[in-house]
Amino acid sequence: MRYDLVIFDNDGVLVDSEPISNRLLAGYLTELGHPTSYEDSIRDYMGSAMHRIHDVVLERTGQRLPEDFDDVFHARVFAAFERELRPVGGVVDVLEKLAADGVPYCVASSGSHERIRVGHRTTGLDRWFEDGRVFSSQDVGRGKPAPDLFLYAAERMGVVPGRCVVVEDSPLGVQAAVAAGMDVYGFTAMTPPGKLVGANRLFSDMMDLVDLLVSSAE
Repeated sequence: MRYDLVIFDNDGVLVDSEPISNRLLAGYLTELGHPTSYEDSIRDYMGSAMHRIHDVVLERTGQRLPEDFDDVFHARVFAAFERELRPVGGVVDVLEKLAADGVPYCVASSGSHERIRVGHRTTGLDRWFEDGRVFSSQDVGRGKPAPDLFLYAAERMGVVPGRCVVVEDSPLGVQAAVAAGMDVYGFTAMTPPGKLVGANRLFSDMMDLVDLLVSSAE
């Protein structure tokens, strides 16, 4: 394998959370007087840190979201996670293979540390991501599409950016990985391939990722 570190996005890549969170986000924004469909939410906010939602709404409407917006939204999301969240199909097999082969990996997510922990605990993925393998946009000043989070994760894992590959399913995440000088594999299970411009490779089935990583060295 040509890479010294595999960096996973979380939502939509490790846990199948995007349908849940975007459904709830669209509903909550609509409640607050900002009509938003599920498709709108996927297009505008998928892969975003929370601050970007505030920024986009303010820019478009001139209105600020309520101060408790993040807390209310997260409470709704976490409750839904407990009922509905599942790991992305095939991702446990991928993690087992990376661990067996001694390939370093971590997660770098736009979500908060609490959101990552809740999702991993609910799906049983927490055993694959002990302390030191979990990085959040909370750890850096700017979330995706800025490269800061991926650069921070690589630094903490002791790997130079050029030896990292990022697994992403959002346009913002792909942009961030490219800006960080890392290769990026675009996961197209939920995202049209044409939206992941800049990805080195595209794949729609998580079970194909290991073969892609192996073939990258050939």
